[in-house]
Amino acid sequence: MTRTAERLNITPSAVSHAVKRLRDCLQDPLFERSKNKMVPTPACKRMAPLIIDNLSRLRQILQQWGEFDPLTSKNHFRIAMHDALEPTILPSIAKILFEKAPNITFASVKVERNQLAKGLTSGQFDLAFDIAMPLKPPIRHENVRNDKFMILMDRHHPLLKNAKSSKQPIAHGQYFAAEHISVSHRPTGAVLEDFMLQEQGFTRKVSVRCQNYYAAKEILKGSPFLLTLPSSLGAHLLDKELISVAVPFDMPLISTHMYWHQNTEEDSALSWFREALHKIMVDNHQPLI
Repeated sequence: MTRTAERLNITPSAVSHAVKRLRDCLQDPLFERSKNKMVPTPACKRMAPLIIDNLSRLRQILQQWGEFDPLTSKNHFRIAMHDALEPTILPSIAKILFEKAPNITFASVKVERNQLAKGLTSGQFDLAFDIAMPLKPPIRHENVRNDKFMILMDRHHPLLKNAKSSKQPIAHGQYFAAEHISVSHRPTGAVLEDFMLQEQGFTRKVSVRCQNYYAAKEILKGSPFLLTLPSSLGAHLLDKELISVAVPFDMPLISTHMYWHQNTEEDSALSWFREALHKIMVDNHQPLI
């Protein structure tokens, strides 16, 4: 209740009175206390998606009231993405907003993949970037970048000393005999490249699992490990102590999509922002994993 009051910029008492009026009107408690939490009743759970959808429509109608001018607008946009995407996307967004919409602000927010559609529907964020997923209307999406995998490794890795070819220093068998680093926020389970390898009947030995690519980069230095990752991200992480090489077998491209709710297509501000990001990703050929 306190967090709701903060979000609505009213007092907790006002929230409590509003909930009481709803309870009386709908003849349902809506929320019940369970230990130190307030949990929704079954009726509340049934109503919430419909109410959220209608509030989202109302928000969109109000946003369309008046002509959008990027030079004077003070809109705030929220973009859902994995934190690994931030270094390759956010600087370009900041640049284009500084040049064309100096009063507009934006935030990058984290979202679980299975909550992406719900977040777009509720207006929790305006756009999202993620791998290709079979989402149906009212969620819309388009492919904005295809990327290939590469290998990042220490410049003095033992495999490079015995390389037979500078163009392809690591052989197929050497790749699967080596020890690997994987990156995931999840504590267990296969990561994207493992799924792709498994589809081809391959498995690899993962010796280290960490939560972000910057940690993986530092682990690589002076170690015998290999890090398989999207080439655009690998190019961003490269430094004088590391080297990048091609994967010694064919792997599918990583298809990254931009996602939005179809109701926002009539919103002039969000349409402008979506087109601006499309220009960053596609027209300017900015790398995206």
